[in-house]
Amino acid sequence: MCSPEHFTVEYAINPWMDVTTPVDAGLAVKQWDRLRETLVALGHEVHLLTPEAGLPDMVYAANGAFVVDGTVYGARFKHEQRAAEAAAHRAFYEEHGWRFIAPSETNEGEGDFAYLPEAHGGLILAGYGFRTEPAAHAEAQEALGRPVVSLHLVDPRFYHLDVALASIDDENVVYYPGAFSAASQKVLAQLFPDAIVADDEDALAFGLNLVSDGLNVVLNNEATRLAGKLKAAGYHPVPVELAELKKGGGSVKCCIAELRH
Repeated sequence: MCSPEHFTVEYAINPWMDVTTPVDAGLAVKQWDRLRETLVALGHEVHLLTPEAGLPDMVYAANGAFVVDGTVYGARFKHEQRAAEAAAHRAFYEEHGWRFIAPSETNEGEGDFAYLPEAHGGLILAGYGFRTEPAAHAEAQEALGRPVVSLHLVDPRFYHLDVALASIDDENVVYYPGAFSAASQKVLAQLFPDAIVADDEDALAFGLNLVSDGLNVVLNNEATRLAGKLKAAGYHPVPVELAELKKGGGSVKCCIAELRH
């Protein structure tokens, strides 16, 4: 995770960003701190990436890389405003002894990649359409040695996979069908017949931008109906408020890069 001490909305690179809407930086840090404390209280270890002035979106740490079985496939950002973040993430992983593979293709890390280690023998889901190029899917497959299923995002409000779909345990997902092309919806229905399906309201509340340890599902507090569906399916929803960070187009998952040893 990376503190939002430099967070602001000074440019617009997704439909959620409005440069005329003020950001309360102090409140953003408080809400982020609460998210970090929630993860620690659930028994998880949180490593911190040092924020850098001039990179207001560094708080969205999920976008910096994608990690599977100790191998890191690095990010290469689409927009120049975020390009320098990639080097900061690479330095973190290399300093901690991870095997890092530099990308040749444009991709935004866990923003557009999700991993399910027990689904169909170990499966990577990968989004494209707005930020990550399809060629990066093949590159990630070679780098990580796991089959990659490409999913076409068609609604610009769901510009990353992680605002439209999330893994909720090692073999199942929750997703919003309307974010995907008709063909990709069919693929998801075939791969995950028992998936939890979110509605428009919860998707637009960033409810799908969540993290789960297989039991506890940390999600935006506005996604109340999705929380109810998760609870009914046997999970433990843990709502958190991230209203300030939503102004940049992200919520819980965007703030968390998962380290898979």
